[in-house]
Amino acid sequence: MKHLYGRAFVDGAVRDDILVRYEHGVLVDVVQTLRVPADAERVDGLLVPGFIDVHVHGGDGADFMDAHGESTSRVIAFHARHGTTALAATTLSASRGDLQNAVEAIARGSVEDGAEIVAIHLEGPFISPDRAGAQDRQSIRGADIHELSALIAEAPRMRWIVTLAPECEGAQRLIEHFRERVLFSIGHTSADHALAVAALEWGAQHFTHLYNAMTGLHHRDPGVVGAALTSVDATAELIADGVHVHPAALRVAVAAMPHRIALITDAIRACGLADGTYKLYDYDVTVADGTARLADGTLAGSVLTMGNAVKNMVELAGLPIETVIPLATEVPARIAAVADRKGKIEMRYDADLVMLSEKFEVERVWVRGNEVAHV
Repeated sequence: MKHLYGRAFVDGAVRDDILVRYEHGVLVDVVQTLRVPADAERVDGLLVPGFIDVHVHGGDGADFMDAHGESTSRVIAFHARHGTTALAATTLSASRGDLQNAVEAIARGSVEDGAEIVAIHLEGPFISPDRAGAQDRQSIRGADIHELSALIAEAPRMRWIVTLAPECEGAQRLIEHFRERVLFSIGHTSADHALAVAALEWGAQHFTHLYNAMTGLHHRDPGVVGAALTSVDATAELIADGVHVHPAALRVAVAAMPHRIALITDAIRACGLADGTYKLYDYDVTVADGTARLADGTLAGSVLTMGNAVKNMVELAGLPIETVIPLATEVPARIAAVADRKGKIEMRYDADLVMLSEKFEVERVWVRGNEVAHV
């Protein structure tokens, strides 16, 4: 049995004098008390639940599309060091063979040495070539029930998230066929507001990196962004790196979709490395001054960590830490279908913890009770 004692984010608020007990990777007691066991470790920062990233491609020179165990281990170990204790391994539009290989490798990924892979996120290939962003246009194709079935069969117990464009051929049929099995996310789309609303009615429940690679909000043409902001129960992702979305737009989304925004990184293999040129599937991506772009200037994922996303929501968007923490924990836990064991500091939840400094920087990380080396 191990004990941590100090300030913690519990029951939706930052509270002092919290004693956290855990063993075998699970929280066995969380209580506010002045009676501190002699062997309790006093923490001098703020304990928060481990972060959950439902959209991450890579980091530390590796990418899930590399399709081998070493790359998977590098990605999950890197992001664990920066506060991510669970994630959705995310792919890109690619050939059928490359996607199959990537999913097979992800399904074999170990959870012993890094963030737990709790979901697989297919970001394509069923998207719009007109809103492909940094994705390979040659690999974009119509929605295919048989292809998705074959991929799901490689990891049948995993949570599946699929980004698709509602205008994609076969999109409605795919959503309606898998709506009880797959979380469909509207993204990389040129759809208008009406079509986006229709996709929600078909069964889509999520929006991929809100504002980016979709039709924007205009007062006479509300677009996909308008459909998201006025939706009733859909969730949406935000890339809070200070580049993809203006701080004011970050605040708008959080205000319009309370308890339904999830911070993501959309991190690529260059995350954590020096400026330079790196591969994103078949494209060359240049990273300079913290921004990743194709040669034509198109944004190509990010080099963001979840720790920095949380910090940016406080410092750039000006939101209180009590508002921000659930965006990196509780909301993505629901999206990844692990809200019964992750996303909160609560009894019987996994002992996934992050200690933040006074400047909201990640200082310590525990994954299932094991402290990992932080960089």
